[in-house]
Amino acid sequence: MLITITSKRQATFPAKVLDALGAKPGDRLELIETPDGFLLRARRIDPARLAPLRGKLRRGRGSFDIETFRDEPHDPALRD
Repeated sequence: MLITITSKRQATFPAKVLDALGAKPGDRLELIETPDGFLLRARRIDPARLAPLRGKLRRGRGSFDIETFRDEPHDPALRD
């Protein structure tokens, strides 16, 4: 399987690869250097890291479900 690098040094991975990694919108891909090459791993948002936000969200606005949020489509321009 070949992946092409664009002039902006961007790569698009086939859906089959992202599905095998379990990668979803909002996830980051981590490249880990090993003696044999590079290992690619999906990095998900850890809901436990959101605990400091508890109590800072406005009450009466409903609950916030991170999994539902991850499954919704988002404008790519809003990414960091």
